[in-house]
Amino acid sequence: MRKDKSKYRFNPITLDYEAITYTIRDYSWIVVRYLLAGVVLGGIGIVLYASFFKDPETTNLEKKIDYLEDQIKVYNQKLDTLEIFAEELEKRDETVYRSIFGAAPYQRKFSGFVPNATNDFSTDEDILETQYRIRRLQEMFVSQSKSYEEIYQLARNQGEMLNSIPAIQPVSNQDLERISSGFGYRIHPIYKVAKLHTGLDFAADIGTEIYASGDGVIEQVESVLTGYGNNVIINHGYGYQTLYGHMSKILCVQGQQVKRGQLIGLVGNTGASTGPHLHYEVWRNGEKVDPAFYFYNDITPEQYEEVLQRAANATQSFD
Repeated sequence: MRKDKSKYRFNPITLDYEAITYTIRDYSWIVVRYLLAGVVLGGIGIVLYASFFKDPETTNLEKKIDYLEDQIKVYNQKLDTLEIFAEELEKRDETVYRSIFGAAPYQRKFSGFVPNATNDFSTDEDILETQYRIRRLQEMFVSQSKSYEEIYQLARNQGEMLNSIPAIQPVSNQDLERISSGFGYRIHPIYKVAKLHTGLDFAADIGTEIYASGDGVIEQVESVLTGYGNNVIINHGYGYQTLYGHMSKILCVQGQQVKRGQLIGLVGNTGASTGPHLHYEVWRNGEKVDPAFYFYNDITPEQYEEVLQRAANATQSFD
């Protein structure tokens, strides 16, 4: 027996079921509705898939972006170090080298470079900032090299003066235990108050040899129970003097002519000192200046960095 596949609907007026007759238009709307539903469901499926299941190309691109962002951070950290180094070069240039020859400050010129975005990807602020810092460093080093060229020309005929400048360490590296305290404010080891430490402390064994750091004349030989104890002052001329304190033995006399590298005494622990060391000072036109600037080529970069760090931190000195 064949089943009747006709569809019926209840007519509330006649209170009877009537067969539903579909026209071509009705079938068309049914097809359209199914198609629209399929499109909507397909779109939702695509969105969900893209959200939870990324294709390999997208995953690789995201990894590359993360890597590049990390690299920008690393390069900026390196730029931080280079900027500090460049600033130290400028500082030594102005306060030491040009001061030595009485030269006017070098007129540094910068282009005022402002990085411009060349495409949609170069508008990132981190990239633009890195571009600016690199360009600024390039100009700083170019300017510094030109300044050094001027200084070289000034130095060619200044041999006698250059020999007099205190330009080496007073204690040999092979005998040096460490540079225990730098130039700057320190906690005094005896009075326990912050006090300006006006030189460098070279920690070494008693009896370690001490050398003149430049040509000059022994201006003062002093032996006292307090202060710098057994100490020597050398007048190098050209506005420079150096002091060597806390010696165990003095091996020079007042008025004696000395040459750079000449033995003048031995490391000790005399005067107001709490341990064997040499306290060394450099004076420029009567003003006490940081000796580290004057023997940078005589110590390692690590030692120089240590001196700068100690100068920046209020630690206790030996005297």
